[in-house]
Amino acid sequence: MARINDHYLKLAGGYLFPEIGRRVRAFQERNPKADLIRLGIGDVVLPIGPSIRAAMHRAIDELGAEETFHGYGPEQGYDFLREAIVQHDFKARGVAVAPDEVFVSDGSKCDSGNIQEIFSSAAHVAVPDPVYPVYVDTNVMAGRTGPAAEDGSYPGITYLPCTEHNHFRPAPPEQPVDLVYLCFPNNPTGAAATRADLERWVAWAKQADAVLLYDAAYERYIRDPALPHSIYEIPGAREVALEFRSYSKLAGFTGLRCGYVVVPKDVVGKDAKGNAVGLHRLWLRRQSTKFNGASYPIQVGAAACHAPEGAREVAASIDYYMENARLIRAGMTAAGLRVFGAENAPYAWIATPDGVGSWGLFDRLLHEAHVVCTPGAGFGACGEGYLRLSAFGKRDRIEEAIARVKKTLTG
Repeated sequence: MARINDHYLKLAGGYLFPEIGRRVRAFQERNPKADLIRLGIGDVVLPIGPSIRAAMHRAIDELGAEETFHGYGPEQGYDFLREAIVQHDFKARGVAVAPDEVFVSDGSKCDSGNIQEIFSSAAHVAVPDPVYPVYVDTNVMAGRTGPAAEDGSYPGITYLPCTEHNHFRPAPPEQPVDLVYLCFPNNPTGAAATRADLERWVAWAKQADAVLLYDAAYERYIRDPALPHSIYEIPGAREVALEFRSYSKLAGFTGLRCGYVVVPKDVVGKDAKGNAVGLHRLWLRRQSTKFNGASYPIQVGAAACHAPEGAREVAASIDYYMENARLIRAGMTAAGLRVFGAENAPYAWIATPDGVGSWGLFDRLLHEAHVVCTPGAGFGACGEGYLRLSAFGKRDRIEEAIARVKKTLTG
């Protein structure tokens, strides 16, 4: 009989979103006529822009003619997309990134999970708490932790508290760690890092000889012009940070799958003998071995997002979701709840009433308001006592959900 990877058995009983799905299905079986509004999982609802769709149609047509057919593409991504990324996402903000430092993928969730493969199984990892579960679970699978504790945390991982006291922006750890996952604008709290925050992190990483894994999947939702969109806006960040980006929430590619990670040639780790090794070289080797590249039509569509018309379409969709976020923040505040986020991110982080737990309020809103949210406890111990509401919904459904929640909580 084949031996399994026992580290998978350390994982908590259910990934957060499957558990939400289980509870929702059970409710629907008992209440088949209930009109549920889902503000839990952050999936987009608006269609992809017409110019972006047209570009993908043209790419499909190219695959139907011998003279324009494309087979395997480059594992790093096509030059036309990587050059567009460099020009519009980085150079336009005064940031130096080279096209061959960009690795196009099938989504930043995959990248943020796979990146840990190039580091030692003995590497010590730090994560924010609350945290996007993928950061933790993939390191559990890799064997960097012991079995889960009763509170769901894992020995071997350093948790960085994100609380109201620190405005949900964690401080660097006091103990030595090798890797730190950061996400700004943050999922789930909606917090956005200031320039001073990132300067502090870059300085710490240099002093600690650590690597920052910076998830900027929601950077386009930033509204405050004083906030940085990329960690590479901070001097010295190229020496200590990798950055992840996504087209899922940028342009509605959740069903198409496209993202990228920037791995500067300046970032290094060390081998068992203490010799410096470039992470760019390792990630290139990993991708060349395990990944055949995102599909040609999808990369053409991603490039179209950076063209003038595509950029306007993308901006209109993001404006729509951010207006939803504003309505949620105002509506939940009017319902007497403390609300955070939803100003530079599409998520509202909402404190539950005193004495009510995250799953308790989740169940109440599901059963009484017929609204699906995300319990904060599913993101970590510091998430207990909060809910996440997503702004990814149709406007009329968002407004209806707000009205239902207010009625449920205020009578």
